[in-house]
Amino acid sequence: MLSGGLDSTLAARVLQEQGIHVEGVTFESPFFGVDKAKKAADQLDIALHIVDFTDDIIEVLKSPKHGFGKCMNPCIDCHATMMRRSGELMDMLGFHFIATGEVLDQRPMSQNKKSLDIVTSEFEYDGWILRPLSAKLLPPTKPEEIGWVDRERLLAIHGKRRKEQMDLAASYGIEDYPSPAGGCLLTDPGFSRRLSDLRKNGNLDDVRGLHLLRVGRHVRLTKKTKLIVGRNKEDNAVLEAVSVPDDIMLVPKDVMGPTCLLPGDASKQSVNKSAAICAFYSDADGTEEISVTVSSGDETLEISASPASREDIKEMLI
Repeated sequence: MLSGGLDSTLAARVLQEQGIHVEGVTFESPFFGVDKAKKAADQLDIALHIVDFTDDIIEVLKSPKHGFGKCMNPCIDCHATMMRRSGELMDMLGFHFIATGEVLDQRPMSQNKKSLDIVTSEFEYDGWILRPLSAKLLPPTKPEEIGWVDRERLLAIHGKRRKEQMDLAASYGIEDYPSPAGGCLLTDPGFSRRLSDLRKNGNLDDVRGLHLLRVGRHVRLTKKTKLIVGRNKEDNAVLEAVSVPDDIMLVPKDVMGPTCLLPGDASKQSVNKSAAICAFYSDADGTEEISVTVSSGDETLEISASPASREDIKEMLI
């Protein structure tokens, strides 16, 4: 399993040093991408299998058996599901075991001994998960017992310090690797607030809605209605690009300001409230009404809107 971080890259390299053929598998969803994994696979000169993990992570988020971390990160359930998908790929492609870059006690929720045991116990390929960087601190796996992997050439790294990994990378000539900061948006507090709001009020199966969580400002108007307000030109362009005919788009007519996206089933009251929010974030002086262009499909109209108050917006901002 190749995330593209230093640990998974080193795990693959340790096995390559034993003459073992390695291929990478990585997972893609609205919450994490595959760019780092692609770069690591190129560096290791191995094939990379990219698995669309969107449906899997959505189901996990609905009701994670082992709960969430500090944010909306169901790490244990996520890792267990990734293991299952990797096992399916292993069978399909005829590989013999799975290796990961997990380091014992490096992450408080997902890489302590109990969590690693949970993931292993819920995996139908029990005994076929090898963690090369911490293998000497864990019970022998079947690949080691059979003799496919020399346990003596595996490692006993543990904890949050990364000096051993950095020294090992230097010995392998690996110099270009990402910082240890997590690449998963589910561990980001701001993003998690928006996801939690969507989980509570919206529809986690709305993949477009999941992708839009990282775009603009999000304003909860009603339980079923949320306005997305562009922060800059890039956000505005994204909102224009992803809009569909049923959406309601709002932009200030005579002054610079945000592009705003509102779902097409919004009430007239929500449209008027959205126009007021659009006016607030525009470049108008904030004291007078402005004209806001409201469009949906082939229909366009203009409405006058006084800027919403900062206090009202603060209460609705996610």
